[in-house]
Amino acid sequence: MKQLGEKKLKTRMGATKMEKEMRYSENGLWILKEGDNYRMGLSEKGQDDLGEVMFVELPNTLAEVKENDVLLGVEGAKAVTELLSPLTGIVVQFHTELTDNPEKLNSTDKKDNWILEVKDVEPGAFEKLSAEV
Repeated sequence: MKQLGEKKLKTRMGATKMEKEMRYSENGLWILKEGDNYRMGLSEKGQDDLGEVMFVELPNTLAEVKENDVLLGVEGAKAVTELLSPLTGIVVQFHTELTDNPEKLNSTDKKDNWILEVKDVEPGAFEKLSAEV
């Protein structure tokens, strides 16, 4: 059943829960759509490209990100680079723990290796991203 442009699923108990949808950017990020918010983190491809992450620089004062804005400066065993946003949106929150614990980006757990969460994203921009890593 659709309501307000969001997908909702009926559970056995009759309650509804928000459907989650995952996409991937070409530059090594995963993007999880959950309700109206989009959380971005470092995908397996990104982890492989960078190697072990040792240092990050978060631009955590941004209120909005645009497509191709710098999300994160990162230093890994294989590369030093800037990761760019695949989406435009209003920043909900940054994962500020990364500043003191950059090794969280080495985790395969998406509860640890996320970078930021945004809202007010154009749905078509998300749909254009790859469904596969």
